[in-house]
Amino acid sequence: MALPAGASAAVTGVFAGHTMDGQAIPCVAQANEGGVRVCTGDESGLGGTDLRFKSFDGTPLQVYVTLPAAPASGTDGDYPLIVQNHGWGDPPTGPNDPQYAGPTAVEWAQEGYTVLQFADRGWGDSCGTEESRLVNVAACLHGYIHLDDYRYEARDVQYAVGVLVDEGLVDPGEIGATGESYGAGLSLELATLKNRVMNADGSLSPWRSPDGTPLHIAAAAPQFGWSDLVNALAPNGRTLDYEITSPTADLSPVGVEKDSIVNGLYATGIGDNEAYYAPPGLDPQADPTTWVIQTNAGEPYTTPMVQSEVQQFAEYRSPYYLLQGDYGFGKEAPAPLFLTNGFTDDIFPVDEAMRYVNLEHKLYPSDPVAMFNYDGGHQRGDNKPADGQMLFNRVKAFLEHYVGGTGAQPPLGVTALTQTCPSTVPSGGPYWAPTWAGLHPGEVDYASKPAQRILSAGGNPDIAVTFDTIGATEMSSIDGESWACQTASATPEPGVATYRLPAATGAGYTLLGSPTVIADLQVTGKFAYIAARLLDVDPTTNTETLIARGLYRIDPNAPDGRQVFQLHPGAWKFAAGHIPELELLGKDAPYSRPSNGTFAITVTDLQLRLPVHEVPGGRGTPAVVHKPLPAP
Repeated sequence: MALPAGASAAVTGVFAGHTMDGQAIPCVAQANEGGVRVCTGDESGLGGTDLRFKSFDGTPLQVYVTLPAAPASGTDGDYPLIVQNHGWGDPPTGPNDPQYAGPTAVEWAQEGYTVLQFADRGWGDSCGTEESRLVNVAACLHGYIHLDDYRYEARDVQYAVGVLVDEGLVDPGEIGATGESYGAGLSLELATLKNRVMNADGSLSPWRSPDGTPLHIAAAAPQFGWSDLVNALAPNGRTLDYEITSPTADLSPVGVEKDSIVNGLYATGIGDNEAYYAPPGLDPQADPTTWVIQTNAGEPYTTPMVQSEVQQFAEYRSPYYLLQGDYGFGKEAPAPLFLTNGFTDDIFPVDEAMRYVNLEHKLYPSDPVAMFNYDGGHQRGDNKPADGQMLFNRVKAFLEHYVGGTGAQPPLGVTALTQTCPSTVPSGGPYWAPTWAGLHPGEVDYASKPAQRILSAGGNPDIAVTFDTIGATEMSSIDGESWACQTASATPEPGVATYRLPAATGAGYTLLGSPTVIADLQVTGKFAYIAARLLDVDPTTNTETLIARGLYRIDPNAPDGRQVFQLHPGAWKFAAGHIPELELLGKDAPYSRPSNGTFAITVTDLQLRLPVHEVPGGRGTPAVVHKPLPAP
């Protein structure tokens, strides 16, 4: 049914010889979609056949391939390809699935592209449901979720792309990848692997189709994903935006679990019977259940099992380390990248992309990279329609240029839109700079020498719940306001070190970057950490809005003395009369897991640096400076 490249007849099927039953997946023209052809393979195909794609290790995967309309004459094939990778708990529903930031599969096909969509292994009909596993029990033995492992989920995509190339449907030089959240992680993995595959033993080999054609990713557009899964789910606060920290800085000490996020993600698979986690103990390299149990148990995180988990996440699921060339990987410049993250996204914040880009530009200064950051993504992200349309246009133009070879050179550098409240107010910006540092040429500095104490039992739990958007689902409709604009009482909380800056004056100033905290710490007790919040206090209502947050694990081997850490980046205009406030807490549950220890931290000689878009000495702006930042 699938004809080779150069054939004059229209293609009516794909993956012949590469489905569980060996038959081709039929392609059906969609008259109401301009004739684009949709090829769908699952376990309930024609006559009860199993038309799931048979991956490199025999695992059956539900697949959608969307082709352009059959040409009136000439070759049917050699199309540019877009791989759309789905989000966590959200396997694709078909070629009109709107979950991908950018055109749908149908819209891409109408532009002359082929689109490949999988239900990733362990999700939906790709061995995710019990029914799909029972169709072919033996084939699903390794069909459980491997958590975007290079050796499994990434290789599934690479193998399928190679088959489409061998069938003559895809141009081997025009392969792009995109996706949101879980799919963004996979997209960045594919772009970082670029022209390589990772084998089961962790070694790298050239990426070739089954028939031997060399392949590579031409460009990728990951949306709201991670570059370092350890840092994303259990940050220790060692990431800095103005300095490339050591390759393993975020791995030791083990950070602070984002409690409601980790458990919320895990529960997604349990709750809808759409996910297949390996039975605990079956595969120590793909064991989410055991990993969650270990993490939830809390400190100390020095056991061999926890250290093994950290190593697994870094070695097989974190493109930052692949880019760096750690674990014996050879260095390779990644494909051109369009990276999107949200300032109000508590799962995968902006520094997940920023850290990767800083390293990439150090290693490969001429690499084409664009960053797009705004009030969007997971959880608190407002995802305003106008911002989404801007993102859609940018993603489409980027992939068209670097994958399809059409359109003008898209803008590179960093574009930012600010968080605004109420949610009906358009986002501020867009602001653009060629580099991340260029977004914030100015700095608002604050200093406080007197001692303040952070207590492990401190804080107001009601306020912590207000600012946690997974653990506080019952609050999702407060005043009809978005999560990004939820407010809480600005009354100082007990057991919290609180610092209020002078109220903004004049035209105010615009935070665009990572707030930096520099302070002397004296720690008593065990398993200490700091949960930091930057807030906008409105003195007329005595309410506060969360602008940025971060977690900093105290190193038990060096707990005392001068220390430097940053909050995740924020983007917010402090209007005249409003007061920036820094809170340093010893607990921020349910967002962060409470420590197993009891501790107190005395903070003295604190400095806070707020990176702002305003130029020092600019007319009509507050006095801003830009002092050199210290080494960590």
